[in-house]
Formats: sequence, C-alpha cells, structure tokens
Amino acid sequence: MKKGILIAASFVATSLISCKKNESGNKGIIKGDSSEQVVLADNGKVDSTIGYNVDVNGKKTIKTDYVYKATDGTLVKVVYNYDPKESNVSITSNKKTFILDKKESTGTETTYEKDEMKATVKGDSLILHQGNNIIELVKTKI
Repeated sequence: MKKGILIAASFVATSLISCKKNESGNKGIIKGDSSEQVVLADNGKVDSTIGYNVDVNGKKTIKTDYVYKATDGTLVKVVYNYDPKESNVSITSNKKTFILDKKESTGTETTYEKDEMKATVKGDSLILHQGNNIIELVKTKI
C-alpha cells in the first residue's frame, strides 16, 4: 500500500516538474499589431459617425452596413465603404441602389454627393436631399 502511494506521489511530482509552464511564450512568434483600426475624418480627428462591432474577445471591427427607417416606415439598407481611396455610401430601397461619393467629413458629420442627390450623416440620422425632396432616415436596431 505504501509502495503504491509512494509511486503515485513520485509520478505526480515528476509530472508537475516536467510540465513547468514557460511564461515568456514562444520567442519565434512575431506579435501582430494589436492597435485598432480607426477611421479619421477629413480634419484628422476620429470620425464619430463610424460604428464598430465588438466580438466576444473584445476585438473591434468597423460596421459597414445598417438598416435605416424613413418617417413613413420604409426600410432602407445603407452600406458604407471607408476605403481611403474611394470612400462612398450605397443606399438601397425598393430594389434601387444609389452610390454617393464622400465629399467631406468633420468628425461629427459626413456628407456624400452624386449628381442631384446629397446625403448627410450625423449620429444615428441620415438626411437625403434629392432635388426638392428631403427624406429623413434613422438607424434601426435590426
């Protein structure tokens, strides 16, 4: 009986010593840049009109697609493209898509334009100017 306990205790002690965890990690792995991607407005400040998704690990990614609701209840899909080379917004409603190019951003308000159509994004609202028509949209939680 004592022999069995002694063998088990020596086995546990040996396995604890041999499985010592190295806290410094693998030095052969290059750590990636952990800085978050931040979109800046034209004035060089952080653009507050940009939304972010946060996953369960806390990693932030830029949210690009939203559903907005018009005052008459119509749902509109809006997709933002934040690529510095061609920053634009595409607005889809009733199977029609309008793509507007970014013209200016102040950090709290962003303006998109193409031909006679203009969109102004401020906070959770998007205001479309199309000729003499003004359409007000608000982000939904869908």
